[in-house]
Amino acid sequence: MFKLNVNGKDTEVDVEPDTPLLWVLRDTLGLTGTKFGCGMALCGACTVHLDGQPTRSCVTPVSVLGGKKITTIEGLSADASHPVQKAWIELDVPQCGYCQSGQIMSAAALLAQNPQPSDSDIDAAMSGNICRCGTYQRIRAAIHRAAQSRGSA
Repeated sequence: MFKLNVNGKDTEVDVEPDTPLLWVLRDTLGLTGTKFGCGMALCGACTVHLDGQPTRSCVTPVSVLGGKKITTIEGLSADASHPVQKAWIELDVPQCGYCQSGQIMSAAALLAQNPQPSDSDIDAAMSGNICRCGTYQRIRAAIHRAAQSRGSA
């Protein structure tokens, strides 16, 4: 049994120690917003926050998570009111949408650390998130929009 704090709630899961967090979230806890992409931490679709840091859940074993706060796309906000989610909606960022939860989680972590990122800051922070549809310009614009809305809030 492993004790986890997911989206602010304590829970216990009975899984093997080497089970990737991704599968604990999706299969054990039913939180399917976090997506499986490559299984090798290369595409970013599975990005969640561990203690506020963007982390690839597909390669993070549940055994290393003791005491860490895990935030998934479902925990970012219950009603899509997070500035990044609002900007994504306002600018129609997704095309197919598959990678977008990972993109949003990486963007939210960036803005928590750097409230007014430059284009190069955004490109560096988002470089590990792949969008097969190529919506990178809209992603960058949405991050700038979220930064502006956070600054005026």
